[in-house]
Amino acid sequence: MKEQDYYLELGKMNTLKLDRLTTPGAYLMAQDGNDVLLPGPYLTQDMKEGNLLEVFLYTDSEDRLVATTLTPKAKLDEYALLEVVDTAKFGAFMDWGLTKDLLVPNMFQKTPFQVGEKRFIRVIYDERTHRLVGTEKLGDFFERKVEGLAINKEAKILIISKTPLGYKCVVNDKYEGLIYHNEIFENIALGDVKTAYVKRVRKDGNIDLSLRKGGSKKSTTGNTVLELLTQNKGIMPYNYKSDAELIKNVFSMSKKEFKRSLTALQDAGKIEVKDTGIYLK
Repeated sequence: MKEQDYYLELGKMNTLKLDRLTTPGAYLMAQDGNDVLLPGPYLTQDMKEGNLLEVFLYTDSEDRLVATTLTPKAKLDEYALLEVVDTAKFGAFMDWGLTKDLLVPNMFQKTPFQVGEKRFIRVIYDERTHRLVGTEKLGDFFERKVEGLAINKEAKILIISKTPLGYKCVVNDKYEGLIYHNEIFENIALGDVKTAYVKRVRKDGNIDLSLRKGGSKKSTTGNTVLELLTQNKGIMPYNYKSDAELIKNVFSMSKKEFKRSLTALQDAGKIEVKDTGIYLK
């Protein structure tokens, strides 16, 4: 690691040089001569003066910059599903994996937080207090000019909320997307990270998504049925009359896709469908 590669940066992982060991801990030095304390509980016997250490920088209860070898569940400008561990008149405290909990001020909450519930949070820098805080109001952080994404383009998504239309997602860490309920044929939950495909980029910058690539549905669903049959010794107790919700849970597809797959596989001589179920030939 070259010297110019390490420096102090709040809310992020920093690679810093261990400059000196003291009673309260170790002081880590940046290129410009600024240093930060790594408290004693985070020190290990193999940490020596001159070592380069990777640490996360945040502020302690007295608003002093401090280092930790722990990695939070979300760093600056990142998202995470966090649990509420305490509330106060001015906000709520979230468990983000560090000894000091993350504050979500009331002004950054959509609705009042309750202890024990989980909320999707973005870690931000609060210019008023010069601290890292959390916000549940994510709309202002999405980029509206979508670049590099076209129809059927693969994207990484993070599921952040459930709405009457479907599940909202963070797309490639910077755009807002939606997967409609009637196009979901697998179990998904808040906090899931998945691969999705672009169906449409709207004029407002929002992105419609699918968990399946366009044009690949027929072969994919047929392969799914064959793979599950093989895993279940060639017999499964389902047929054309099976319940749609059951089909969705077992085969991760709609009943229409399931019936189409059965017909195609029967015509190809690969399966036989009876009243008692599906049989692999």
